[in-house]
Amino acid sequence: MDMIADIAGTIISQMQKPTLAFLIGGMMLAALGSKLEVPAPVYKFVVMLLLLKVGLGAGISVREADLVALAVPAVLAALVGIGIVLIGTRTLARTKGVSPMDGMATVGVFGAVSASTLAAGMAMLDSAGIAYEGFIGALYPFMDIAALVTAIVLARMAAARQAAAAGQVSGGGTMTMGGGGAGGPGGALESGLIRGILRDTFQSAAISALVLGLMIGIFARPESVYASFYEPLFRGLLSVLMLVMGMEAWSRLSELRKVAHAYVAYGLIAPFVHGALGFGAGMIAHHFTGFSAGGVVLLAVMAASSSDISGPPTMRGALPEANPSSYVGASTGLGTPVAILSIPLWIALANWAIGV
Repeated sequence: MDMIADIAGTIISQMQKPTLAFLIGGMMLAALGSKLEVPAPVYKFVVMLLLLKVGLGAGISVREADLVALAVPAVLAALVGIGIVLIGTRTLARTKGVSPMDGMATVGVFGAVSASTLAAGMAMLDSAGIAYEGFIGALYPFMDIAALVTAIVLARMAAARQAAAAGQVSGGGTMTMGGGGAGGPGGALESGLIRGILRDTFQSAAISALVLGLMIGIFARPESVYASFYEPLFRGLLSVLMLVMGMEAWSRLSELRKVAHAYVAYGLIAPFVHGALGFGAGMIAHHFTGFSAGGVVLLAVMAASSSDISGPPTMRGALPEANPSSYVGASTGLGTPVAILSIPLWIALANWAIGV
């Protein structure tokens, strides 16, 4: 009972922090029909600054980090991203009423990482005085790219097999030689698919800003501008982002009416299942490398999150057959706010399992 009371107390105290307050406030404004609007260019600028801040901080820390201490959580982050997609292929993608292509696009977005959720987790740990590895932002691309590539490759391979099967049988069962095989379109598809996904992912606004900050942090000396500009602005910019995301989440809920109710259940449950997977991976890293309790929390936060910036456009380009209402509605409408609201749970669990 004491453990439950401690976890409940931690969750209640974290819910009162500015990060979650602005998110909930944005949802309330949208629910009341408020006309408040943050211009899209301002929103994009805020996101860019936040990602540059995360990337710079990670790069500065990577420059001084033990490579083994970084490599273990990086590999685990990639495995978690792949694991989330594989779980989704056995659950959502096979649910009655869910198109396999829509399902795969959705699980790919949920396996990828939300930069805003990661930033929210960092801010909440900072406000609670909980330390975490500075290189944690460098783990973002490992999980993000692993999930997106896995989901898109599996979806495209399934589509290629279906096309090959349809092409081999035509008319009244007459066998034809067109349409597939290892050396046909399926083989060509697979040969260039991963390269195209990697190119599109790294060219996306979110990953570009993050990787730029990471490279500058590693190879330059940006400490002065980081400390004088990015660090002081971080929490204020994050509050604006949370407000926008709260309003966006509420407006996206209407899109879920266009798709199967399975997406609603997935959007509510998946962040907790995925977060638990990330938490378990973090505990493994803690056991072998001394990964901090704050690092365990942020790995769980990344796993629980669903991409709200890089994932949707990547899926729109790689899987144009998928219905955006499914993966955008489930992710932005439910997945992201649930993931952010679950951050106090991971903090409480880390406090109970490790002590912070």
